[in-house]
Amino acid sequence: MKIICIGRNYSEHAKELGNEIPENPVIFMKPDTAVLKGNDFYIPEFSNDIHYELEVVLKISKGGKYIQKETANKHYEEIGLGIDFTARDLQSELKSKGLPWELAKGFDGSAVVSSFFKKDSFSLENLQFSLLKNKDKVQEGNTKDMMFNFDDIIAFASQYFTLRVGDLIFTGTPKGVGKVEENDILEAYLEEEKILDIRIL
Repeated sequence: MKIICIGRNYSEHAKELGNEIPENPVIFMKPDTAVLKGNDFYIPEFSNDIHYELEVVLKISKGGKYIQKETANKHYEEIGLGIDFTARDLQSELKSKGLPWELAKGFDGSAVVSSFFKKDSFSLENLQFSLLKNKDKVQEGNTKDMMFNFDDIIAFASQYFTLRVGDLIFTGTPKGVGKVEENDILEAYLEEEKILDIRIL
């Protein structure tokens, strides 16, 4: 199982980090060891600036290579939410040197994944999701604001990577990313239902 992540897929998020608006999906990867086990996230010793990034996650149900956009929707049946934890200080340092981001993005526990739900239960083009930190709403997104929709992402990524059953795709985060501290509580909502509850330690 591999984890494909899309960066800068919401223009307001790209702007808040001072990044250019991309012409194609920006892709990075997380190893399967990045998936958080349980509901406790421990701040790693190598960073003083861990940020949350809430995202809709697709679970691949049918593998493929060079998937066409017109048939991309046949390659996933379930969606969920995920938090892409990012060591922002380390990422900034790596980017300033022109180096890859993996140390800042792919460390153990950096990929929080919720339970998955049948996509047919939702309007995928107008899907609302949000994140609360200590009961205050800090992120709110809607898939209608994505620059590259789910089918775009699957078609583009499959040009480079063969998709396999069980692969996960993090589809990008809206504006509002921010730092976590010890004892913070993060709650993620898909539409009106809470599906993630994470404690920061």
